[in-house]
Amino acid sequence: MSKVYDLLVVGGGINGVGVARDAAGRGLATLLVEMDDLASATSQWSTKLIHGGLRYLEHYEFRLVAESLAEREVLLAQAPHLIEPLSFVLPHEPHLRPAWMIRAGLFLYDRIGGRMSLPRSFTVDLAASRWGAGLRRNFRTGFVYADARVDDARLVVATAVAARGKGAEIRTRTRLDGAVREGGAWRARLSGPGGTTDEVRAKAIVNVGGPWVAKVLASVSSAPTDASVRHVKGSHIVVPRVHAEEHAYLLQNADKRIVFVIPYQGQYTLIGTTDVPVTDYEHPAISERETDYLLELANTYLERPLVRSDVVWAFSGVRPLYDDGKSDPSSITRDYVLKLDAGAGGAEPPVLSIYGGKLTTYRKLAEAALAALKPHFPAMGGPWTERDTLPGGDLPGRDRKAWVADLGRRYPGLPAALLDACCRRHGARADAVLGDAKTPADLGRDFGHGLTEREVDWFVREEWAHSADDILWRRTKAGLGMDAAGRDALAAHVGA
Repeated sequence: MSKVYDLLVVGGGINGVGVARDAAGRGLATLLVEMDDLASATSQWSTKLIHGGLRYLEHYEFRLVAESLAEREVLLAQAPHLIEPLSFVLPHEPHLRPAWMIRAGLFLYDRIGGRMSLPRSFTVDLAASRWGAGLRRNFRTGFVYADARVDDARLVVATAVAARGKGAEIRTRTRLDGAVREGGAWRARLSGPGGTTDEVRAKAIVNVGGPWVAKVLASVSSAPTDASVRHVKGSHIVVPRVHAEEHAYLLQNADKRIVFVIPYQGQYTLIGTTDVPVTDYEHPAISERETDYLLELANTYLERPLVRSDVVWAFSGVRPLYDDGKSDPSSITRDYVLKLDAGAGGAEPPVLSIYGGKLTTYRKLAEAALAALKPHFPAMGGPWTERDTLPGGDLPGRDRKAWVADLGRRYPGLPAALLDACCRRHGARADAVLGDAKTPADLGRDFGHGLTEREVDWFVREEWAHSADDILWRRTKAGLGMDAAGRDALAAHVGA
């Protein structure tokens, strides 16, 4: 145990890697441990949006919406290869929400976050324009507003790469077994890959365990806490593309919930999410009732009805929400809450536990976490991440399409679809992945769905991938379109 870290960050989801990146950039010696793969839990099972949260206005969460919209601007600039603007259409249902209420909400949404680069909302005639594509003809009026979508798991990986670039150490497949305060620091026991064990010392612990936040806290502290976590499952289904246009829909339900219908991975549509309180958060799975709920709501609006056999994939994640006492899962705050335990006298090595949070505000959450720890690290640097581009995000003019076109000129022998997929995943780092390839054969084996041996080796060498699932469902979504032979060949290659 020769090295003493400043921070031991527990959890490799979006908030954990965000804290590690920020801390390392402020000069703190940082170690992040994740018991599985990066983004292996909640962070990969989101609705894949960077958004202000229009519906949060109904719950008067104005600060959260304003901060989220401001962060949307920051993240669009930092990762234009992973985050892109997306138009949303809200078909009007007068018996659910009156038009004046929607217009007032959108007026506020357009302005509460400050200066925005995305277009402001407007009203459309659904039956006479492309904005009604795929909808039943009885829907006449709609409201269009702008937000953004994201490749959620790749955002986690890019942030982890950025943390490593600032000096943070990232250990996946490494579990915190427990920690005790000893000699002015934490002595932490870790279990690593293959049954290896290790002990490290750290001056502070940041508990970003997501659904496991309470379990992690119990393993390091017996002090009572007034904070508790509500586990709420959100499930999504993926079906064949429901319309040919590029916009998404925001659908209202009679129970006052909303569901998104979003173009996904080119040929699919993503529909979600649900809000179901759960006690089993380790292995969430969609229930038949949730599937029926999503299909029934979608069919209330869609011209071509969907049936169960249309569902090509489904996934569920558990949101670790801060328990604010509200009984309705949809109204529980999505804001983050920080709880600091620095011992009875407030001068012992601290553990900072983080509850809640969302993809959009992960950078601000990290800043808040470092601010809470500032008294224990008075010499650390100040905030710095707002103007820092994530790895691969430094595209000329923030224009991904122009960058893909440039790749096409420099790699004329490679398929356009492959170059587009490579840019969507790696952005300006696509050159490093493609190297000197002149033809597809130069990239090694083609596992299918645009996934080549050279890129797979990059994921293993540069992005902590250890298994086929790490690559098929987190580093990429190639698992959606790849056949069994391709998946088996990939697993054999990674295993070798």
